[in-house]
Amino acid sequence: MQTLEKISDRFWYQTPVSETDRPILAAVVGKNRTLMIDAGNSEEHANYFFSELAKHNIPAPSMVVLTHWHWDHIFGLSALDVVSVSSSQTKAEMKKLLPFEWSDEALDERVKSGVEIEFCASAIKKEFGSDRDIKIKLPDITFEKRLEIGLGGVTCQLHHVGGDHSADSVVVYIKEEKILFLGDAIYANLYSSKWNFTTERMLKLLDSIEKFDADTYILSHWKALSRAEYIQETELLRKAAQLTMQLNGEKAEIKKAYRAYKNRELNENELEAIEYFVNGYDLEQKKEL
Repeated sequence: MQTLEKISDRFWYQTPVSETDRPILAAVVGKNRTLMIDAGNSEEHANYFFSELAKHNIPAPSMVVLTHWHWDHIFGLSALDVVSVSSSQTKAEMKKLLPFEWSDEALDERVKSGVEIEFCASAIKKEFGSDRDIKIKLPDITFEKRLEIGLGGVTCQLHHVGGDHSADSVVVYIKEEKILFLGDAIYANLYSSKWNFTTERMLKLLDSIEKFDADTYILSHWKALSRAEYIQETELLRKAAQLTMQLNGEKAEIKKAYRAYKNRELNENELEAIEYFVNGYDLEQKKEL
């Protein structure tokens, strides 16, 4: 069950749903206007978010920012009569979706051809059921690297950071609240033969994120993390990336070295991160051959 969580009077977020891949949606509340972060994975998702805001007497958003082009963050946009903002890369990727049909047959064919992935096709079917009137609505305003939006007493800074998950990924820094909305930026690349991280992109991304003075970090398919929790998560990613480079992607050696580093057996999260980095290393090596 989704709930609306309050971090401060100026920032609220709705929890995600894993089964249908609904990401976190957020509202940044200023004196003059409210900004929504991400549009949801369906019109129903977007409308539900608005209804929950209304129940808590939170002013309705008049603007929405898209963190990247993936379906679960944009399919709700067609339900919203607000100004929409994205990076120019995100809009370009969304344009590619305009000719697509969304029937089971069309989705299955795109999975078969490698355009779509089974994970997303399955979630779309679950979210929309058989009534699948999906409309791709393009954003109104685009930017290249950075855009600042003043809401009245609170400022949202949009920064294009890229990364493995999606090259167009944008993070939203709510300056006065010291909140950094990461979207899916630090997640793996899913649109690949093997889900993966690449060492160079990950380390560059983490360096970019480190520049923000944040106390709270929002990951779209998980939760709000404290600074201590975020640092713990990124310590794993940095160390796994470094070991992957040092040990030439040898999984057994990387696991052995990480066990020695932690002086204990590895947990599921650590094993998954190592697997993703090894996958990325293998794929990068094949490109060089």
